[in-house]
Amino acid sequence: MNKHDINAAEPVNLTNCDREPIHLPGSIQPHGCLIACDARAATVLRHSANTGTLLGVSGDINGLPLEQLLGAEATHTLRNALATLRDGVRPALLSGLTVPGGVFDVSIHIFRSTVIIEFEPASPGQPLQLARGLIGRISDIGDIEPLVRQAARLIRGMLEYDRVMIYRFEQDGSGKVAAEAKRGDLESFLGQYFPANDIPQQARILYLKNTIRIIGDASGERVGLVPVFDASGEALDLSLAHLRSVSPIHCEYLRNMGVAASMSISIIVDGALWGLIACHHYQPRTLSMAERVAAEMFGEFFSLHLTSLRQKSRLATATRARASLDRFLRLASHHADIGQLLTENLPDFNALVPCDGIGLWMNGVWTSFGSVPPAAAIAALSRHIGTLAETRVWATHALSQSMPEAEDFCAQAAGVLAIPLAQTRRDYMFFFRKELVQTLNWAGNPDKTYTAGPLGDRLTPRQSFAIWKQTVHQQAQPWTEADREIAEVTRAALVEVGLRHSELMAEERSRADVRQRMLNEELNHRVKNILALIKSLVGQPIQEGRALTDYVASLKGRIQALSFAHDQVVRGDGGGPLTDLLNAELSPYRQPAIAIAVNGPPVLLNSRAFSVMALVLHELSTNAAKYGALSRPGGRLDVSWSLTVHGDCEIIWRETGGPLVSPPSRTGFGTALIDRSVPYDLDGHSEVSYAREGVVARFLLPAKHISLAEQPSHAAAGQVADKEPSKGMLAADLKVMLVEDQMLIALDVEGMLGDHGVLDVMTSASADDALSRLVDYTPDVAILDVNLGAGTSLAVARELVGRGIPFLFATGYGNSEMIPPDFSWVPVIRKPYDSTSLITTIVGLLESRDGR
Repeated sequence: MNKHDINAAEPVNLTNCDREPIHLPGSIQPHGCLIACDARAATVLRHSANTGTLLGVSGDINGLPLEQLLGAEATHTLRNALATLRDGVRPALLSGLTVPGGVFDVSIHIFRSTVIIEFEPASPGQPLQLARGLIGRISDIGDIEPLVRQAARLIRGMLEYDRVMIYRFEQDGSGKVAAEAKRGDLESFLGQYFPANDIPQQARILYLKNTIRIIGDASGERVGLVPVFDASGEALDLSLAHLRSVSPIHCEYLRNMGVAASMSISIIVDGALWGLIACHHYQPRTLSMAERVAAEMFGEFFSLHLTSLRQKSRLATATRARASLDRFLRLASHHADIGQLLTENLPDFNALVPCDGIGLWMNGVWTSFGSVPPAAAIAALSRHIGTLAETRVWATHALSQSMPEAEDFCAQAAGVLAIPLAQTRRDYMFFFRKELVQTLNWAGNPDKTYTAGPLGDRLTPRQSFAIWKQTVHQQAQPWTEADREIAEVTRAALVEVGLRHSELMAEERSRADVRQRMLNEELNHRVKNILALIKSLVGQPIQEGRALTDYVASLKGRIQALSFAHDQVVRGDGGGPLTDLLNAELSPYRQPAIAIAVNGPPVLLNSRAFSVMALVLHELSTNAAKYGALSRPGGRLDVSWSLTVHGDCEIIWRETGGPLVSPPSRTGFGTALIDRSVPYDLDGHSEVSYAREGVVARFLLPAKHISLAEQPSHAAAGQVADKEPSKGMLAADLKVMLVEDQMLIALDVEGMLGDHGVLDVMTSASADDALSRLVDYTPDVAILDVNLGAGTSLAVARELVGRGIPFLFATGYGNSEMIPPDFSWVPVIRKPYDSTSLITTIVGLLESRDGR
């Protein structure tokens, strides 16, 4: 803002304070002085009016060389500190700097080519010792609420402010006092909410830039800068200055509360302002630099620790939700009436998402638990959500805004999260939250009065709280992204259960058509993309202990097994060869020191048997790799199958040569899956014995799930195909073009290629970009995502054919309908990308090109 803009601006008041240029105050607080120099820290350009008094100089200061003002040694020290800084970063701090006028604690930073130096009288103190003492008291706290409470107590104990609050921002910008430590005679603000505009947006931006803010005296003078504006009419930006003076409106707010001094420490989580550690004192108080540095270090550690605990809490919530859903799925596997099962277990679902009540609307019957709307309103609510959300998860924290009649029951249910249970009917599972203000009242002394300044009693905490209550009337606590993610997972699980049970009904043929359509139309594209994302996320390293690592590895393997089975189901033939399934599961463990034999006739499994056996064989394979025959050299695995006289398929899994075996001490999820999946899902038989020399498993698949292939599978019996590619199979100078419109997936593919030594990867997100790059770039091989969202990569494929460059297609769809017949010869790999398939396919393309 320049001089003309400031002169033309209207006086700051409550209607325009959100536009107040608080970073350009033109003045500082009086407990220090400030000088501003050119970018080389050579000449003084501006100074605060009290500089001469504090530094003991007289006469004109502007225009003086810095060395003449501060002395050569001090100037040299400041320039050395300046050399380590970049424009716009937080200041460097120097304690005990001697200048002709005395000894000072100094802060120096550069902002927009201006060097800003702040001086405060030096004070003793050991900031590292203070900070270490505070940090050591919270480092071992394992939950968020105790951490917040202890932080407030520690800050008050160290800095001796009359009141210390942890002020947390909500999703709508409003704030809540989440913890408080105070002098015994003071009114409590704990639990109170305040509107978002109590802390304007420009102030929040400054809290991110400068994480500690001191107000030494809310009634103190403002020391002006000389001059306020430079020759070009610009004011000095003090965003990063410790001494920056304070908005008069904020000072009035403090004075109205009786507060004489304050300090704020920013709490930053994931790059955003999560809240503040707000300190109030009822007499003027200015902290020394050492105390401020200790408080700032504590705030940064507190922010990091809070971030860690929030991530831990999210993981624990997701784990609990997954465990609850797993328990329900195990119950559903042998329960004939899904509606009855949901009704009986409705209270258990209440724990999935934080809520005040839960309800089930199914086949026109209403069942509820906790605080919910009246039963007479549910049919209308179901119709209302059905018109807005169709078959998607839908949520609002202010139901009355879209459904006015919901005002009548907002005290019981102001917010709702709805999970659809069917494609064709408006059946839902509802989660409800009460109106937020119903249980909130001012907790302090009702007779307490506050001083009203020139701008009125709006600037008092009690009035701010009243305005917040009015703002959020008929609203609930908003639903978080984590709440919605859990709802999506719950919906997928309930849809899966519904599909499974629909096949057992009398109208099996028509239900099978519905199931196929839902699998192909709803689940295929969405689930494949979700699987690609989940595979990337669960594959990230998480060092939380061995148990968690094993859980992530197991989850990733199960997802990959289901992905392979899903591909086989939706490609059009409804299942796949048993040999292919075994090859896919056992190929990662094939090595010279371990013998694996696979023998049997060319048996085809239908879609249901293929999905079930994908999970069963995955569990057996991973168990054998951890504890059995595939875990050490000399081990042997024999898998054989044959058809009985009744057409059933008997599969024998036999391990030898591994460690001595003992039966498991408890039945986990994997053991239950092996034992119970085939009997419950396929009406077959399973038997697992734990002989000392190795595990032997026998499965009998009924004939209705089995057929014989006309030709043997492409992988020869007795061998495991698609062995793991080794590094060095691809040349280091190989040039690869990747056309992929999803950035995370593209990064995943680049990582797979990089693991095999290929670093020259040219990535394009669209066909037009790829074609333009091909003008000057000739790859050795290309990977083309067929569907690019806004189009396809077929134009790129035709260009590559014309230039004789080999390529492969990748697709997240289960079938190949998007690939024209004239490209039927092109290899196709399925998403999510699998490193083995990708590398071996590229090797095959290059060998075909070279005539090998």
